[in-house]
Amino acid sequence: MNVQSRPGGIGAAERADPMGANQGIERPRVLVVDDDERNLLAIETVLEEVGEVVVARSGEEALRHLLRGEFAVILLDVYMPGLDGYETAQIIRQREQTRGIPICFLSAVNKEAEHLMRGYAMGAVDYVFKPVDPVILRSKVAVFVDLFAKTKEIERKAKAEQELLDANLRANAELLQAEQELRRAEQRQAAIIQSLPIILYLEPLTCTTRCPHFVSGDFEAMTGYRFADVLEQPKLWAARLHPDDRVRVLAAIAERDRAGRLSVEYRWQVADGSYKHFHDQAVLLRDSDGSPLEFAGTLTDVSERKLLESQLVQAQRMDALGKLTGGIAHDFNNLLAAVLGGIGLIERRAGLADDHLKVLTMTKRAADQGSELVGRLLAFARQQQLQPSRVDIAALHRGVNDLMTHTLGGRVELEWSLAEAGWAAFADASQLELALMNLIINARDAMPNGGTIRIAAAHQSVGERGGPAGLDAGDYVVFSVIDRGTGIAPEHLEKVLEPFFTTKEVGKGTGLGLSMVYGFAQQSGGTIRLESRLGEGTTAQLWLPRAGEDEGGEADSAPELANQPAGRTLTVLLVDDHPEVRATTAGMLVDLGHQVIEASQGSEAIAALTANEGTVDLLVSDYAMPHLSGCDVVRLAREVRSELPALLITGYANADEIGERPDDVAVLGKPFTLAELAGAMRKVTGD
Repeated sequence: MNVQSRPGGIGAAERADPMGANQGIERPRVLVVDDDERNLLAIETVLEEVGEVVVARSGEEALRHLLRGEFAVILLDVYMPGLDGYETAQIIRQREQTRGIPICFLSAVNKEAEHLMRGYAMGAVDYVFKPVDPVILRSKVAVFVDLFAKTKEIERKAKAEQELLDANLRANAELLQAEQELRRAEQRQAAIIQSLPIILYLEPLTCTTRCPHFVSGDFEAMTGYRFADVLEQPKLWAARLHPDDRVRVLAAIAERDRAGRLSVEYRWQVADGSYKHFHDQAVLLRDSDGSPLEFAGTLTDVSERKLLESQLVQAQRMDALGKLTGGIAHDFNNLLAAVLGGIGLIERRAGLADDHLKVLTMTKRAADQGSELVGRLLAFARQQQLQPSRVDIAALHRGVNDLMTHTLGGRVELEWSLAEAGWAAFADASQLELALMNLIINARDAMPNGGTIRIAAAHQSVGERGGPAGLDAGDYVVFSVIDRGTGIAPEHLEKVLEPFFTTKEVGKGTGLGLSMVYGFAQQSGGTIRLESRLGEGTTAQLWLPRAGEDEGGEADSAPELANQPAGRTLTVLLVDDHPEVRATTAGMLVDLGHQVIEASQGSEAIAALTANEGTVDLLVSDYAMPHLSGCDVVRLAREVRSELPALLITGYANADEIGERPDDVAVLGKPFTLAELAGAMRKVTGD
């Protein structure tokens, strides 16, 4: 199908717009439908100046043209093969987008009224009979074209006016919004100034003590007094100064009048009788000639800052107390090492009667309690050392269950689910117990109305690319503590492991529990994972490495070593500046079947080693000694004997306190038992 059209001359729309105001607007289109090519050519020639002529040779082709654009008028032949003019007109009138287009029938016959009425019934607005008179046809079509052009022009103008109206409405709306934002900003600014713990004031030069004539901010909220009260009582300000600050502050006010500036902090008694800390600052304002006008100042409530400063001082005091506690515990460990070592020697060597043995047992129990007390002090000072060993899950279950039964109360129950396989965790048993207790207490606090806390122990194997982040490949025992409590908000889930972060009410949590559990898990080679939803509960998973078949606590094998000597007799060089500790340690070494060379300081030990170079099998040295530390003694000794096994004994519980030492040098904390000494010696000598 070819659509034939010719630009033609000046159309109707252009004739109505001689100044070219409508330049660029498309010419109205006329659709001519006739199956006779000659008629199409003739009509197209007649109408080419009226509008853009589009021709169609059938009703079907005409309908396709109508789908692709608008037309001012349709000239439709009545008789055509296929769809005739009446049927085509009926379809045009049935379509929503084309029913308003005027239709003029072209007919060579049937001028009778019956046929005319049928055409009008089909939607025709006029008839043009063939042969067509060019003038009549052009005139009739021009009317519809002009009407179409004017309608479009009206629509364009209405659209332009609507766009202008919309733009005006948008501009007014934006202006209104800007005004509202400005008012809101002013209100926010006023609210901020009103809520800040600061007062702006102006004060005249000549004033008895204090007499501001202008203040801004919430004066009453800061002081408890109305500004009118201050104006009525000129001596109120000075009278409410803290007695310890009064002389200093009045002197600063007098200096302000001379120097032209003020900056002083003081305590001031507000209306409720309490004292607040104020920072009072002022500068002298001058006019354009440099003459003094008045003082402009700010009065700031710094009570919170002062409170934070006092808390910082308290934290520093606690830190210093922790260091002091660690030092005291170290000295106590030395004393307890001598006491417990001596008691052990008496117990093993002296044949005591039962009543004497009973007294000795009581003394040993008291010394053991002292050792436990030192352990608590070291825990407070955060100097405790982890002692990982094989942890039996069933025993852990019994211990935690017994400890928590009375702590949780009757409204919370524990439900345990343990794995059937016999995997064991490799961790510090006491710290693992404490970590589970922390998680259980957190779960209890999340269920104020009570409920069931489920504790499960399961097995997980982590491949090279699997498992929680940070875990090495291997086997793990996973402890899960599950509650159906309030849950943790998503924005808090990443923070709850941070020290001092807590979602509990003030006074109900330190924010250290989960961070301690996390630190323990990380130090043990594991991790902790948290999953939580508000209103549904929380699951805390503690991942710990699985204990190997040959891994066990030192206490498991030490009792055998306590009752029999090591596999071979060693010559041990013992260095300790504490005579009592050195004596008891030497006695324990003798009881284990070894020979002992004693030295009271590092230089003496090096001399003894040089003199007995070929016979010394093991160096046992105290760490904290004057002149030369235990690490220094080991370093100098290995200059004489490069492969000499060495063991450091210390009252510090944390190996990190031992400074830089070779990896093959073991550390044994005081006080220690015969079994622990034997185990440490076995570790460094390989016997």
